[in-house]
Amino acid sequence: MFDKEILQYKVGGLLYMPAFQKNIVRKISEKKLPHLTSAAFCLEDSIRDESLAAAETSLKFILQELEHAENLPLIFVRIRSPQHLKIFHDKIGSRSKILTGYILPKFDLHNAEDFIKISRQINLCIMPTLESERVASLSTRRPELIELKNFLDDIKELVLNIRVGVNDFCNLYGLRRNANQTIYDVGIVRDILIDILNVFAKDFVVAGSVWNYFSGDFWAQGLQKEIFLDKANGFIGKSAIHPAQLPIIFDSMKVSRADLNDAKLLFDWKSETHGVMKSADGSRMNEVKCYLNWARRIKILSEIYGVENENLHG
Repeated sequence: MFDKEILQYKVGGLLYMPAFQKNIVRKISEKKLPHLTSAAFCLEDSIRDESLAAAETSLKFILQELEHAENLPLIFVRIRSPQHLKIFHDKIGSRSKILTGYILPKFDLHNAEDFIKISRQINLCIMPTLESERVASLSTRRPELIELKNFLDDIKELVLNIRVGVNDFCNLYGLRRNANQTIYDVGIVRDILIDILNVFAKDFVVAGSVWNYFSGDFWAQGLQKEIFLDKANGFIGKSAIHPAQLPIIFDSMKVSRADLNDAKLLFDWKSETHGVMKSADGSRMNEVKCYLNWARRIKILSEIYGVENENLHG
């Protein structure tokens, strides 16, 4: 069985691509994407209905060819429905030696039981995506999220990340952020995200949303600003739609030297009377009861991604 506590943080920047993306084999084999930590081959929104069978055939060969590559990222397939999950896994997924798991789109109470039943049978990692109108609408959101959390708690060992579909949320209201805005500037979507974090972030890694820009002026600054706010609010990692985004996301997963030093202090706590201590650099307060979970996360991230401005990765 995989070590979920470590693996859930290794997802990092998840690069989405259509299942027809055959050149990814060459790029991975030739180490053209050094910051790629995980890849998602999409059989859902990015594939027209009439092309699904051809996309599945393409993906079958991609997965077979990737079996011969070294230093593979985590590999996921985004399927369409519970029935599609069963059909694809029986036909292709169960034969793959490198498949980490599946991304479950538009996960809500209409399909949760079926998704979970099949996920138990398959026994691979899953990453449910919250993006449907039932999750977005104020009249259904909070009871929907709480019930979904209860469902996922029952298979917690299989759930690597909770993912959020902000483009779907934006589409519901006819909205789109530009390269100078973050998703937190779009108030109606920001409120959905905060409720998702409130329900899930205590027990699951919740990944940040996709950033739609990858060229032109200001896109990188916009991505960095949104990642800063993602981290401040509790998101970990981010969906990517272009390789140009991967180095920025990867660097954002690194920890600061000050945070790592404080994490070590908290783990080495020996006082029998005091529950508070100054940080290593004397600039802030550390409370052992408040920050042990934070310290554990910092330690794991440092081991996977390294420390900012220091060549510790690898």
